[in-house]
Amino acid sequence: MATYEDFTIDQGADLALQIELVNPDGSKKDLNGYSAAAKMKKTYRSEESITFTAVIPSPAIEGIVTLSLTNLQTDQLITRGRYVYDVEISFTDEEGTTIIERILEGKIKVNPSVTR
Repeated sequence: MATYEDFTIDQGADLALQIELVNPDGSKKDLNGYSAAAKMKKTYRSEESITFTAVIPSPAIEGIVTLSLTNLQTDQLITRGRYVYDVEISFTDEEGTTIIERILEGKIKVNPSVTR
């Protein structure tokens, strides 16, 4: 089950988030062979979405996923208010099956910008 966390984005500003994943025993999750993906939408049923740049930086054994949006992307968040988002990691097992795990989800509040 994913962790739930709400956060705020300033419209027109760059955004960078770092997620640190740990195993149940407290050790860092080894993300070798994993990829990450994240999107946000106005509602769960919205057709339009904004895709985060989701990266697992080297060394992957540190269990870190970084998410970012450029100021151009956040400037497009014209509808102020709340959005929903989630972050997933995935890998393909030995049998060729893709395993997807949602690691984070929640709501994002967008603070509108005056200086644009």
